Amino acid sequence: MLWSLIKIILFVALVAALTLGAGYLMESQGGVQITVAGTEYTLGPLQSVMAALVLVVAVWVFFKLFSLLIAILKFINGDETAISRYFDRNRERKGFQALSEGLMALASGEGRLAMAKATKAEKYLHKPELTDLITAQAAEMVGDRKKAEEVYKRLVQRDETRFVGVRGLMKQKLEAGDTDTALKLAERAFAIRPKHEEVQNTLLQLQAKEADWAGARKTLAAKLKHGALPRDVYRRRDAVLALSEAKDIFDEGKSIEAREAAIAANKASPDLIPAASLAARSYVANNRPKNAIRLLKKAWEVQPHPDLAAAFAEIVPDETPQDRLKRFRQLTAINPDHRETRLLLAELNLAAEDFPGARRAIGDLAEHDPDSRALTIMAAIERGEGASEQVVRGWLAKALTSPRGPQWVCDKCNNIHAEWTPICNNCGSFDTLSWKSPPQNESILPGGAEMLPLIIGAIEDKSEEPAPEPEAEVLTPNPPEVEDAETVDEPKEEAAKTA
Repeated sequence: MLWSLIKIILFVALVAALTLGAGYLMESQGGVQITVAGTEYTLGPLQSVMAALVLVVAVWVFFKLFSLLIAILKFINGDETAISRYFDRNRERKGFQALSEGLMALASGEGRLAMAKATKAEKYLHKPELTDLITAQAAEMVGDRKKAEEVYKRLVQRDETRFVGVRGLMKQKLEAGDTDTALKLAERAFAIRPKHEEVQNTLLQLQAKEADWAGARKTLAAKLKHGALPRDVYRRRDAVLALSEAKDIFDEGKSIEAREAAIAANKASPDLIPAASLAARSYVANNRPKNAIRLLKKAWEVQPHPDLAAAFAEIVPDETPQDRLKRFRQLTAINPDHRETRLLLAELNLAAEDFPGARRAIGDLAEHDPDSRALTIMAAIERGEGASEQVVRGWLAKALTSPRGPQWVCDKCNNIHAEWTPICNNCGSFDTLSWKSPPQNESILPGGAEMLPLIIGAIEDKSEEPAPEPEAEVLTPNPPEVEDAETVDEPKEEAAKTA
C-alpha cells in the first residue's frame, strides 16, 4: 500500500514538472531556424524540444532497423538463427542479468532471492541446465529438501547435468541417513565420473561401512590410478581393507582364503599389527611356525604390541611357564628397552614365579610411567615376594585410579576401542585407529575411587595367607581411607607394654 502511494505521488510530480516546463518554454522567446532546400523553418522553444526528442527516437529506430537488415542478410547467407537471435537479444540480456543476480544472491546466502532470480532467468533464457542448479542449491540453503530433490531429479534426466543431479541426490540421502540409497547413488556417480575425488571418498567410506571390502579395494585402486592417492598411503589402506576382508572370511569359515588374505595384508603393510597377528595365526594353522616367528619378530621390531605377544604364545600353546620364558627371549631381545617388552618380560617371570626377575624386568615403570597394567604387575610381585596385604592393597588402589595405558584410539575423535577396527565406531573415519595412550581423563576407569572399598574387600576375602606377625593383628578388616601415623602406632605401643 505504501509503495503504491509513493508511485502515485511520483507520477503526479512528474506530470506537474513536465507541464510546468512546457509552459515555461511556451512563454519564452527565441527558437531554432532550419533551412531546407531554400525554405526556412522556424521552431519555437517547445517545438525545438519536441523535435529533438523525435530526432533521438528516429536515430534509435534507424539503428534497430539497420541491425535487423544485417540479421536478414546473415539469414540469407545461411545463418538460420540470425533473425531469432536478433529478436531474442533483449530477452537474453534480461535473462543473463537475472542469472548473475541469482548467483550473487546464492553466494551471499540469500536462498529465497536466488530462487526468485533463477525463476526469472529461466523465463527469459529457457536454459534449465543453468537455472535448475541455482534453484536446487538455493532450496537446500533455505531447508526446502522436497524442492531440491525435485530439481535434482530433473537434472538427472539430462545427459549434460546427470552427474550433478546424482551427486546432489547422494548428498541428500547421506544427510537423511539413508546410506543404502546413498551407496547406490555413489556407485552411479562414480561410474559417470570415476576421477571425481569427492565421489571416490564418499563411495569408499560407504563401502567400508557396509563391509563391502572387495568393492572398497576396487575404489581405492581407482583413486591410485587417477592420482588422488599416494602409493604408500594406498598400500597401507589396501592392507587394512585386505585385513578386514580376511577377518570376514575367517568368520565364514573359509580358512584357506582367510590365510591367503591375511598373509597378503601383512606383506602389503608389515607395520599393521592386526594383519601381522592374523597372518602369524594363519602360518601356525598351516604348520609353518618358523614363518610365523619370523613375521612376528619383524612386526615386534617395528612396534611391540600385546597382540603380537599373544600370537607368539599360540605357536606353542602347551609349554610350561619356564619353557615359555626361554622361548620368548628371541622376541624380548628385540627392542629390550621398549615399555611393552619390559611389561611382557615381567609377566612371563611372574608366570614362572621368578618374582625378583619380574621386578628387574619392570624396573622403574611403576614410578616414572605408571598405568593400571604396570601397577597391577607390581602388586603381584609384592604378593609373590611375601609383602604385607597393606602394601599389595596400596599398589592395587593406585592401579584402580591410574590410566589404562596404550589402547586403540581414533586419531580424529579420540574415541577408545576395545579392539582394532578399520572404521571408527564413533566418527566413522577410515583407518584412523592408532595404538597410543588416550587423554588421561578418558583412560581412567569410571568410578575408580568409589570402587576402591569393594576391591579391597574382595582381596581380603580371597586372601589365603595367615597373619602370624604381630603387625597383622592390628589391621582392621576395613581400614579407614585417611588415618594419621600416630593412630596407627598406638595399638603397637599398647601391645609392647602388655608384653
